[in-house]
Amino acid sequence: MKVNEEILPVILAGGSGTRLWPMSRTHFPKQFIPLVNKSTMLQDTVRRLHKIKHIPPLFICNEEHRFMLAEQLRQENINHSGILLEPVGRNTAPAIALAAIKSVEEGKDPLLLVLAADHVIKDVSAFSESVKQAIPLASEGNLVTFGIVPDAPETGYGYIKKGSIKSVNSYSVDKFVEKPDLATAKKYLASGEFFWNSGMFLFKASQYLKELKEHQPNILSACRTAFMGAHIDLDFVRIDEKAFISCPDNSIDYAVMEKTSDAVVVPMKAGWSDVGSWSALWEVSDKDIYGNALRGDVLIEKTCNSYVYSQDRLVAAIGVEDLVIVDTKDAVLVSHKNEVQKVKSIVSLLRDAGRSEYLHHREVYRPWGNHDHIAEGKRYHVKKVVVKPGHRTATQIHYHRAEHWVVVSGTAKVRHDDETYLVSENESTYIPIGCAHSFENPGKVPLEIIEVRTGYYLDEDDIERIESVGEGY
Repeated sequence: MKVNEEILPVILAGGSGTRLWPMSRTHFPKQFIPLVNKSTMLQDTVRRLHKIKHIPPLFICNEEHRFMLAEQLRQENINHSGILLEPVGRNTAPAIALAAIKSVEEGKDPLLLVLAADHVIKDVSAFSESVKQAIPLASEGNLVTFGIVPDAPETGYGYIKKGSIKSVNSYSVDKFVEKPDLATAKKYLASGEFFWNSGMFLFKASQYLKELKEHQPNILSACRTAFMGAHIDLDFVRIDEKAFISCPDNSIDYAVMEKTSDAVVVPMKAGWSDVGSWSALWEVSDKDIYGNALRGDVLIEKTCNSYVYSQDRLVAAIGVEDLVIVDTKDAVLVSHKNEVQKVKSIVSLLRDAGRSEYLHHREVYRPWGNHDHIAEGKRYHVKKVVVKPGHRTATQIHYHRAEHWVVVSGTAKVRHDDETYLVSENESTYIPIGCAHSFENPGKVPLEIIEVRTGYYLDEDDIERIESVGEGY
């Protein structure tokens, strides 16, 4: 049988990342954040493919993250084979099904290399070698999963028990097991028969669809209908919402891998972590001689084995041990490293209380740029607004507030009802209540504006969009 060496990386970028709050938020999850270096985790995921021969990756993400993903690809000049937008999350089995259906509908049958966008892999060469070892197995019709060689009795991961030897450095899968308690995890580690379940896979698109048809035909049917009803929007493929909502929510492990007789595990020892908690991030971060991982403007004294992060101001820690301290513009987290799994409870409390801190940061990203809350008081609200070159905000009307705009850098092209004019650096303009308005950056450098809202009602929902641009402002 001829080995199929056409690999299509399928990068799943739809997670919400609540376990790394307050840095990760629903609208700005961890895959889009530079957690371990200056690049985002999504960008790192693409970069580590450079030693593997592949066609441009296919990305799958939530609709609300689409412009963030596209912008991060643009920043790195990353070509892609498409960006599929899920109208709702339905777990990994349907997401991968969409990628497989797209490939087959285009008359291709590549090997799908399924990767999460929010994992850390330190040894890229070892990762690449494991993938290359899996190619012949996947080409023969096996569904390959990559099992991480464990170095600790980890209770936060699922495990894979290896079966008989399949070929050199590969095994049939005996069984998948859930996250164990500590005593069981120690037994798994001592036995040498178990791997951590990485959630990374390699298999032919057609083979995955065949397995779905046998084991989960309702998922396959819903995904086919949803894909057939999809439409193109710029670089995005919008999946039909009504059909996709009817699709069962199921992981690839439960839907296929635990049921198929063709599951194979290839061991991988590449410094892998899913960075599922602050303690996990501390483990994979560079540390000083006292075991501290420090990022940002941080000063410490008599502190050890701690993770301290500062986004934009000085954070000082004295005489602490085994703590996680994370300071963002609108929230501070202080936790013992052994208690960080309870961060999700804080996120739930914020959601139940109707607070916005679980949803987004103080600085909010839009397709045209971003805006950051600076100050507010009774009857005023101040923002810094940045518009990228060649972009503009939506045309809109407010019925309860007026706005004053001061251009700090760049030049703004302002629409003010039927009038259009330029506002340059150190100049300002006034937008009264009920005026249709927008501003555009016609220049080559970012446009930076200080916006001052005045009025008795200043909330974001005081808005009527006359003409939308992407997600508006």
